Amino acid sequence: VDGLFVSNFVGKTSFAALNLIFPLLMALGALGFMIGSGGSAIIGETLGEKKRDLANRYFTMLVIATFLCGIVIAFMGQLFLRQIAVLLGAEGAMIEECVVYGRILLGSLPFFMLQYVFQLFFVVAEKSKLGLGITVFSGVVNIALDALFVAAFQWGLAGAAAATAIGQVMGGVLPVLYFIRKNDSLLRFSKTAFYGRVLLKTCTNGSSELLS
Repeated sequence: VDGLFVSNFVGKTSFAALNLIFPLLMALGALGFMIGSGGSAIIGETLGEKKRDLANRYFTMLVIATFLCGIVIAFMGQLFLRQIAVLLGAEGAMIEECVVYGRILLGSLPFFMLQYVFQLFFVVAEKSKLGLGITVFSGVVNIALDALFVAAFQWGLAGAAAATAIGQVMGGVLPVLYFIRKNDSLLRFSKTAFYGRVLLKTCTNGSSELLS
């Protein structure tokens, strides 16, 4: 959607920059898919063993770990984004465009990772329709804001990035609001601790999905 609006309302250089840096941002966000896919298997197994409290502890720990991981990666990305853009082949004005787009989306990266995680945890919680609805809603927000920021307000590539970032924040925050309160799913947030072995097993289990 960003590409559609940028190519029609901004220009070739911005469109090229978006296509150059976008795969990097998606790859970073896919770390959330790794934790979601690996963690959902562990949480599902724990629920199957009738250990619901422990499953909620694992669930809460993995969500927190995902968000903290996203913050660290986003910070590192902000430091080295310009150099990464050059390594990917950006030249001249395209470098600045990559930095503008990338820095805005790195700001929403922790929420984007959460969106990936919750897509899979909603399935384990037996609320897959709700998960789909939130994913679709965040996409519709992106589309609507692209039309507003890029086509109407003429904010250029930064407007497209802001629209995507806001959609990603919606996709990450709405599930938090659902699971933080009492609900009729199998999961909810609870007091937790750091389970290092569970986190390690989660990452190894989900590594194949990350590489895909």
